[in-house]
Amino acid sequence: MRSSGDSRVGGVPGLRPNGEAPLPLRGGAQGPQAIVAAPAVGYRGPTACVAAGITYRQLDYWARTGLVEPSVRAAQGSGTQRLYSFHDVVVLKIVRRFLDTGVALQNIRGTVQHLRHRDPKDLEGMTLMSDGATVYECTSSEEVVELLQGGQGIFGIAVGVVQRDVEAALAQLHGERIDAGETVVGGGEAVGDELAARRRNRAV
Repeated sequence: MRSSGDSRVGGVPGLRPNGEAPLPLRGGAQGPQAIVAAPAVGYRGPTACVAAGITYRQLDYWARTGLVEPSVRAAQGSGTQRLYSFHDVVVLKIVRRFLDTGVALQNIRGTVQHLRHRDPKDLEGMTLMSDGATVYECTSSEEVVELLQGGQGIFGIAVGVVQRDVEAALAQLHGERIDAGETVVGGGEAVGDELAARRRNRAV
């Protein structure tokens, strides 16, 4: 189990084969950054809101405060549109899920930074557990069970399920090809877009 920031080892020993206990995810240094291919398609703010189930006011506030900033293109003066990647929209939806369960925004910030620097492929089997204050990353069902038995985990978010929900939503919405600026539906025929890559990976 990984941690962002300077978090100390949590209080549930023996969750991993090497005996490492789960680490709570909190803010701070991000550690090694994953190398992720640039997406071929971005999604404008209103589209990201629909797919993530949030309001535009939330999206704007989170971008302005640095909680979840668009990784494809930031707003640069009047007339420019923010563009969010598929991974950005997944993170937006996870933030909304945490807020819905009562986790304070300041406790979510470190987790967001951790997720933003993980390769999207690593998130498929990840479950985020929280007791309302601390967020734990679990990568196996055994870790989830141990956290529940130890009292640390009150609720969990299966990141792979969130990814599939976002993928299904974006497939019905409009995106924008980054190279040409043209509008496409659900990623269109952009071979390099994140949705197409996820579909190919699952088919292998």
